[in-house]
Amino acid sequence: MNDGKPRPHFAHPSEEEFARILDFYGIEWEYEPHTFPLEWDENGQVLEAFTPDFYLPQQNLYIELTTLRPELVTQKNRKLRRLRELYPDVHIKLFKRRDIRELLVKYGLEEEAERIQGHAPQRPNNHQ
Repeated sequence: MNDGKPRPHFAHPSEEEFARILDFYGIEWEYEPHTFPLEWDENGQVLEAFTPDFYLPQQNLYIELTTLRPELVTQKNRKLRRLRELYPDVHIKLFKRRDIRELLVKYGLEEEAERIQGHAPQRPNNHQ
């Protein structure tokens, strides 16, 4: 929950839907609150950094969402590995496109899931 603050401008619809789920369950969140430097030049200037999408303060957990095609996720995984090496006390979880879509479907947001590139997974049928 962002406690009545203006809604941030989300970079992708999946981020907005994820924030809606967090709000629905009363989970406190912050959007892109911290940037972690990952690489510096010889003068100490930051060459590469990583800004996770969400921070859940009560869980002390950063969340990164990615809707990139699988072949483009490699670079993001490399950044996450580097972040974990440099900041071992920082807890971060990566949600890939499929994870996000399945989460949306689980919470009855099939239409929103379809907007996340590709077809939404089918909701499990418990009437077998």
